Amino acid sequence: MMERPLEGEYGAHFEPYVRIVPDGNIIELLAAQAGETESLIASLSATQAEHRYAPGKWSVKEMIGHMTDTERIMAYRLLRIARGDRTPLAGFDENEYVKGASFSLRSPAELSEDYAAVRRSTLTLLRGLTEEAWLRTGVANNSELTVRALAYIIAGHELHHLNILRERYLA
Repeated sequence: MMERPLEGEYGAHFEPYVRIVPDGNIIELLAAQAGETESLIASLSATQAEHRYAPGKWSVKEMIGHMTDTERIMAYRLLRIARGDRTPLAGFDENEYVKGASFSLRSPAELSEDYAAVRRSTLTLLRGLTEEAWLRTGVANNSELTVRALAYIIAGHELHHLNILRERYLA
């Protein structure tokens, strides 16, 4: 099931993420995206990795950690819904997650390794889904969404943050 999700398959707050994902096979897009993100992380100097574009904003390391944590959460939601679990899933406060993670203590190489492991796990999960599973629905953070919408949200969330990194942090 590689078709783009329809508007009713996810909450309106996810629209900016889904909209920026290019057309194509979502699994191939996620695999290619991983290579780009890993290259970007590998290119960071120690100073760049600690940079904040404004007071109170996350550092580059925290942004990378946030992208990884969010993918973990979205992939967990995807797994639960794909397997037919209809239990409503809670939201999360990304700022509290970043505060509790101590990403600043980790090197860019460690953050890249963590990111790569999570993405590999997401890809193997997606590759094992049946067509029926891609269309299953569930509730997360009070929004009904499909498995295929979650795959697009994962890709779009990362694209969104990569754009911010390039425009505000590494410009």
